[in-house]
Amino acid sequence: MSFARPDAVDLAVLYEHPQWFQPLFAALERRGMRYIPIHLTGHQFDPASRDVPAPLILSRVAQSSFLREPEHPIFYAEALLDHWSRCGALVLNGADVLAIDSSKARQLALISSLGYAIPETRVVHRVRDLGAAAHDFVYPLIVKSNIGGSGAGIVRYSSRDELLASIEQGTVPRSVDGVLLIQDYVPTRGGSITRIETLGGNFLYAIEVESRDDNFDLCPADACLARPGRAAIRMAAVTPADHLIEAAERIARSAGLDVGGIEVLIDDRDGSPRFYDINAMSNFVADPLNVLGWDPHDRLIDFLEAQLKGRVAA
Repeated sequence: MSFARPDAVDLAVLYEHPQWFQPLFAALERRGMRYIPIHLTGHQFDPASRDVPAPLILSRVAQSSFLREPEHPIFYAEALLDHWSRCGALVLNGADVLAIDSSKARQLALISSLGYAIPETRVVHRVRDLGAAAHDFVYPLIVKSNIGGSGAGIVRYSSRDELLASIEQGTVPRSVDGVLLIQDYVPTRGGSITRIETLGGNFLYAIEVESRDDNFDLCPADACLARPGRAAIRMAAVTPADHLIEAAERIARSAGLDVGGIEVLIDDRDGSPRFYDINAMSNFVADPLNVLGWDPHDRLIDFLEAQLKGRVAA
């Protein structure tokens, strides 16, 4: 990979996953954009320094990073992005967005505050409180880590006895921040969920992603599909109803999301849409030319260039 010298770049891309962003870097190379990739592993910074790596910084921090490295960089990245912003850089999907991305509880509270339906949920910070929190729930239900990624930290329980046994045996999911959610297991209409991607708070595209039984890993990225032993996920481009697009755009703007996806499912019991995830680490669908007919990385780079021009004009 080649890129311009740090003193000549316009853009820095902060990332952790070793494979997901090769298409982004390739698109930046094709466009001739001056950028530097900054890998989080082993990174350090001086909080007294006023230096920034570039005037524009794009965060591509994955919540699933804790799966790849016990000493994950999620909270470190939040401090780093906040520091660069205070030093004058324009940070896209910055510290405030990362704080929402790394808390499913905050995501659901934000969505509900806007008047949209969510799966019934209770939030606790002690494992021993899960039983009490689930008292009024109808089974099956799921226990979900507050910080997850690629379907990690989600377990379905078919009965209260099964849940209580799991609590006693210490086999319930754990979250790296200690926060857990009890959530209604919502049967999805058509066996799929819809991921609505946004850019700059506006609709970019949407895909329908197959949701099979207890498989909660619905990541559409290239590397997710290529993982050994993992069956390919059925997905297809769709155009959601206008009210779902408008809701996704409103959620994205309220979260301050520069680029990312909003996930929604249709509750098969009553036909109501339930929004359940704000994903700031959107890395776009695999094989976009076949799935969408165009490459969303081109639109992302258009957006990045517009942000740079606006910064220069200001």
